[in-house]
Amino acid sequence: MRILIAEDDLGSRKFLFKFMSQYGECDLVVDGLETLDAFLMSIKENNPYDLICLDIMMPKVDGVKALKAIRDLENQKGVPPEKRTKVIMTTALAETQMVKDAFEIGCEAYAAKPIDVEKLADVLDNLGFKKIEEKSD
Repeated sequence: MRILIAEDDLGSRKFLFKFMSQYGECDLVVDGLETLDAFLMSIKENNPYDLICLDIMMPKVDGVKALKAIRDLENQKGVPPEKRTKVIMTTALAETQMVKDAFEIGCEAYAAKPIDVEKLADVLDNLGFKKIEEKSD
C-alpha cells in the first residue's frame, strides 16, 4: 500500500510515519503544494496513493483546498468513486466547519490530534487497510 503523509509539524509527521509504516510504504510532504505535486506525480506514474493522511492546517495550501484539488483531478481523470484515494484529515484544531467541508468534498475520515492510535487503527481497518504481516524467518 502507498501512503502519503501531509503534515507540517515535525513531531506529528514522525509519529504518523512510524505508525503508518506498519501499513505500507510512506512518503512525506510538509505543505499543501507538495501534497498536490506528490499526488499528481503518483497519477502520472499510474501508481496512485491508496491513502493520504492530510493535515487541515498547512502552509501554502490548506488541507481542505488540497483535498478539493485531489477530488477534482480524480473526477477529470474519470477515477470511479471506489478507486479514489482514501483521505483521512488530521487537525489539532476544533475547526468543525473545515472538517464538515472536508467531508462534503469527500474525505473518508477525520482524526483529532493528538492522534489516538487505537481509533486510527480502527478507521484504517474500516477502510479495508491491514497492517503488513510480520515476516517469519
